[in-house]
Amino acid sequence: MISPRQLCRSFLLLLIFAVAPRTSDSKLVASLPGFHGRLPFNLHTGYVEVDEGTELFYYFVESDTRAEEAPFLLWLTGGDRCSVFSGLANEIGPVRFVEEPYNGSLPRLQINPSSWTQVGIQAGNTPALNLKGYLVGNPSTGEIIDISSRVPYAHGVGIISDQLYETILEHCKGLDYMLPSNAPCAQALDTFNHLMSQVQGAQILLDTYVYASAPTGPAADTKDEYSSDSGRRILVGNPLARPPFGCVTYKNYLSYFWANAEVTRDALGIKEGSVEEWVRCHNGDLPYSIHLRSSIEYHRNLTANVQISLSNLIPVPTADHDSLVPHLGTQAWIRSLGFPMVRDWRAWHLNGQSAGFTLTYSNNMTFATIKGGGHTAPEYEPERCFAMFSRWILEEPL
Repeated sequence: MISPRQLCRSFLLLLIFAVAPRTSDSKLVASLPGFHGRLPFNLHTGYVEVDEGTELFYYFVESDTRAEEAPFLLWLTGGDRCSVFSGLANEIGPVRFVEEPYNGSLPRLQINPSSWTQVGIQAGNTPALNLKGYLVGNPSTGEIIDISSRVPYAHGVGIISDQLYETILEHCKGLDYMLPSNAPCAQALDTFNHLMSQVQGAQILLDTYVYASAPTGPAADTKDEYSSDSGRRILVGNPLARPPFGCVTYKNYLSYFWANAEVTRDALGIKEGSVEEWVRCHNGDLPYSIHLRSSIEYHRNLTANVQISLSNLIPVPTADHDSLVPHLGTQAWIRSLGFPMVRDWRAWHLNGQSAGFTLTYSNNMTFATIKGGGHTAPEYEPERCFAMFSRWILEEPL
């Protein structure tokens, strides 16, 4: 069994709703360290027991509309590596870090003008299960397509040459790109991975920088650099490496000092002794095993069989500059579900300009790209993602 201490380090839940949560171990947070004055929103934190002796820590932010009709949103960060605190402070939550050079004092927080807590819905019928649907952003499915789609994506955006692309297609056809079984394929993929390491995997137009959070555990004493298959460089060992000010990871650097301050832990109600050192992302040091190799059948069953009271709305937003889970792979597994297309590929707009492109299927599934977005799309394009989410939850056309 995973211990509460391990889970508190591993997973956090971010919930947004209209009314306060009803748990036996919740705390109303009136102010946050680094934020000037009282919070202009209601934030609750606490623990939910999911098994005997096993708890999950959550953030619960009430909707700004304060209405019973406001939607309930459960936000989960995929995978075993990164805390959903990134979702709260970097993506959809009501606060963000003030990005300023770290000087040893507690990093400051400010209001996020594109917070998803601003969205409410009009009053209407309230059946027993008033499920809107679900949203998956840049979703990994566990299938080979997640990795293999990186090759045509990299070719399409000019990261790899025609010759390398054709070599991979010839020698790696039908193979698992993570475990190539012949020498020509392995050599070509080595070249491919080297070229991909020259760009920021999460947003290919940005410069590459060290990640701010280091893994804990034995690897933290090696003081080596680790280069992941996405090309992101992670410096392990303490103290944390300070990235150049202005880079996309600088706020992650600030989050380390904010979250590890005792005043922050007291304000959030973190149980004493549950977390020794908070890091935003881990690197293989968590008690986490993968039992589900593919989520595609779950998407198929949900979209085909689940009866949703209002409408079976399933948007799949994907950033067009993400090479980690490219939109080409996402489009491929959506097509594999076999639903007819009812509205063809078209632009969707914000402020009179295209904000991305979209198409709609007969099961009310909508695929949409976020123009200029990276892997965690709201982090890179908050206004466009807020517009997409607002229109979805209000049942307005994209």
